Amino acid sequence: MNTADQYLKTIYVVQKQEDGPASTGSIADALDVSPASANEMIGKLEERGLAEHEKYKGVQLTDDGILRARDALQTYCIIERFLANVLGVEEFRAEAHELEAVIDDTVAERLDTIIDRQPECPDCFDPETDACACLEVAMAPVESD
Repeated sequence: MNTADQYLKTIYVVQKQEDGPASTGSIADALDVSPASANEMIGKLEERGLAEHEKYKGVQLTDDGILRARDALQTYCIIERFLANVLGVEEFRAEAHELEAVIDDTVAERLDTIIDRQPECPDCFDPETDACACLEVAMAPVESD
């Protein structure tokens, strides 16, 4: 998964949370980047036909953007479940965020065979806990900075 996919995943989740276009500020906050950096990547996604940005209204993903975002979210859930349920990594969220940028589709597919992904994935993702709802660990909501 590359940086563009991380943005697509984030925009997808923020859109669902905000029940409409994702604000640039929310995207920047979620990714811990500056609003200028978020705007730059949103522009690139728009050029690729993956997102539509309307100034002061926010960003919405196109159909192609939604497909890529759901794939990225599914990969993220696979990584989280592998780290938490198979390896028992306590800080699985932080590790998953680090790994999602470097795990390719082949590795994600192989990890998927180990975790026995549920059919509802990626709809299993819970933005409140920033985790797959199918994790076999006790989940507490993520505290904001």
